[in-house]
Amino acid sequence: MGIDDNFSTDEFHEVILKDEAGNDVHFDHVLTFKYEGEKYIALLPLDEVEGIGEDEVLLLRIDNQNGEDVYKTIENEVLLEEVFDEFMRLLEELDADDENENGDEI
Repeated sequence: MGIDDNFSTDEFHEVILKDEAGNDVHFDHVLTFKYEGEKYIALLPLDEVEGIGEDEVLLLRIDNQNGEDVYKTIENEVLLEEVFDEFMRLLEELDADDENENGDEI
């Protein structure tokens, strides 16, 4: 249950996924994290995505298949809510860390 070591709040990391029609959809990588032994990714849409609001995040489970990461939809609504709660907790932790770092400067 931790933040990915490669995560940085200061960098922009674009992720491009294919929609059901095979079109590229662009996302901003917000955070990769673990929850109950599984790896998840939080993405913010850069393009308009049906079913996802402008201020909403897309949460996907990361499976490793043949050495490659594959993003899977979280079908279980209870699990999705738990993963979202963990994501929010980690974001608050990151914000608190940023505030502490910035607040200590004189």
